[in-house]
Amino acid sequence: MSRALPKYNKRRVGFIGGAAAVALSGTVIAGFALAGETPDSGGTKARTLAGPGTITCPDVRSKLPAVPASAKAEVDRNLTLLNTQIQEANTRLANTVGQGGPNFVQNAILGPLKDKRVATVNRIATAIGRTAAKPQGLDSLATCTLNAAGTNAGGGNAGANPGGAAGKPQAGGNTGNAGNAGNTGNTAAGTITCPDVRSKLPAVPASAKAEVDRNLTLLNTQIQEANTRLANTVGQGGPNFVQNAILGPLKDKRVATVNRIATAIGRTAAKPQGLDSLAACTLTK
Repeated sequence: MSRALPKYNKRRVGFIGGAAAVALSGTVIAGFALAGETPDSGGTKARTLAGPGTITCPDVRSKLPAVPASAKAEVDRNLTLLNTQIQEANTRLANTVGQGGPNFVQNAILGPLKDKRVATVNRIATAIGRTAAKPQGLDSLATCTLNAAGTNAGGGNAGANPGGAAGKPQAGGNTGNAGNAGNTGNTAAGTITCPDVRSKLPAVPASAKAEVDRNLTLLNTQIQEANTRLANTVGQGGPNFVQNAILGPLKDKRVATVNRIATAIGRTAAKPQGLDSLAACTLTK
């Protein structure tokens, strides 16, 4: 009996060690599944994520004309930023499975991603346009799509609500945020207010006035649209719905718009700096 005991212990240790190795290898495999592919410069390939699907964006680099040497560093920096934006969107896609209503992915991930890409490709076009013909139509490459797979197909999350009542929709017909049953994000319409841009501008050259006025009008339109969306989505989404689906995208749109204003002025006068600080808006209830 005493001689058999060490052999039993060896077998026991071997079994535990083997189980630990299997668990570790499973962790490594899962890590590789989430890591996926590194996207090409500017788009097309996005990270492959097990479960929620993959966000794919049009390639920007291949659509650019010859880039002047003086613009190369800035263009490369923004192409890298486009990749980072896709990676961040895919990470958010994986981290929010089960959250929001049927339009959550479009409103909270794809929409904001498009706005960020619009601002980034506009910076690329502006950089090239300083010493060569400014490329047109890059905005058409800003829209990305979700190749749905697994549990987050289509971006809707209308199934059972883990942590809450299974399948019980919140007000507005959307299932609740995972683990936050009954916690609607947009609980009251309120009002979105944004910093005034016009009063912070320097003297606008006559040659830039039409473009500046057009973009100032667009800033007002963006606020109106955001307030309309705020009123139309009461009762929808999770606790961060207003920030993710309304205030965040509005900020990205305003960044792109104030950058166009600064660029227009900068063609014939000193380019105003720091207008981006006026992009963030707040919700007043």
